[in-house]
Amino acid sequence: MRKNILFAAGLLFSVSAQAQLLDIIKSTVKNQTGVDLEKPSKPKAPATSAATTTTAPAKSSSANLGSLTSSQISSGLKEALSMGVTDGVKKLALTDGFLKNEAVKILMPEKLRKIDTTLRSLGMGSLADEGVKLLNRAAEDAVTEAAPIFTKAITSMTIADAKNILLSSDNAATNYLQTKTQSQLFTAFQPKVKASLGKVGADTVWKNLISKYNTFTGQSVTTDLNEYVTTETINGVFKMVAEKESGIRNTPAMRTTSILQKVFGAQD
Repeated sequence: MRKNILFAAGLLFSVSAQAQLLDIIKSTVKNQTGVDLEKPSKPKAPATSAATTTTAPAKSSSANLGSLTSSQISSGLKEALSMGVTDGVKKLALTDGFLKNEAVKILMPEKLRKIDTTLRSLGMGSLADEGVKLLNRAAEDAVTEAAPIFTKAITSMTIADAKNILLSSDNAATNYLQTKTQSQLFTAFQPKVKASLGKVGADTVWKNLISKYNTFTGQSVTTDLNEYVTTETINGVFKMVAEKESGIRNTPAMRTTSILQKVFGAQD
């Protein structure tokens, strides 16, 4: 009997000691980790695959545009285009501005390329070279009149969905301008080119060049130089504007006005 009492007492003491030890462990864990072992943990939510939880990141610039109005974006785009015209015309109006710039150099009209080949085969390469040179000289002279014509087209242009244009390709605004104003620019610019062709003597040289070709080949080739040079000159200006637009989009240092900094900074 006494043995049983002693065994029970020992057992109670052991249980009590274990309980105290467990309390100490729980207290230590809570103090060190903040985890309360007295409270049951919540079951974990079933894992989901990355494919179902991950969405394609939106352009950060879209969020940044939230503070800009369509009017502000339109103004920024027009400012970039106007700067492109001003800088582009300034460079193209220099001597060799067209002739020595391979991106905009005006070549012999495709319709008359056979003239170039024929004249060179007859030892008249210098005449062909002079013809090309004077086409470019006419463009360099006429392009000085382009700035106000382009500027008027830009300022009067209503830019639809300016936000999408801003967030599009590097030359999206230039392409939009070209689409909307090409015909009116041609109509306004053509008389300037015609005057320049006469001023530099290109019309006389080309009449002589075509006449010699027709004489040697027995053909009757004609072309509208005025239309051709007008189109090529306008395209040359657009190329320079596109180059400037791309620079402003990608080079913060080229954003030299507050509206450019605000609008194009938002699309970075």
